Amino acid sequence: MSRRPNFGGMGAMGGMNMQQMMKQAKKMQAEMAEQQATITAQSFTGESADGLVKATFTGDRKLTDIKIAAAAIDPDDPDMLQDLIIDAVNKGLAEIDRATQAGLGKYTKGLI
Repeated sequence: MSRRPNFGGMGAMGGMNMQQMMKQAKKMQAEMAEQQATITAQSFTGESADGLVKATFTGDRKLTDIKIAAAAIDPDDPDMLQDLIIDAVNKGLAEIDRATQAGLGKYTKGLI
């Protein structure tokens, strides 16, 4: 008498569960792609603490614009302008990260 191996419930019912899981995974993947496309299409702006420099990005982290107020340009203090640019850029990127986490966090559970 030959016995069929038991694969932990992976018979007919297990196959149904696997099919359902795959269907849910595909749906979640499509939702994530849609959310990512929404974020990519958005514009994000970071502004230095004093508002003298503004950096604008697309949702896929491409710098599209940078505005520097005349008051930020001091020929005797180029380090200040560099710091303002870094501050604005980092804040813009942080905005993208926040939007990504808000939009995709429910799928990734904090992995991104």
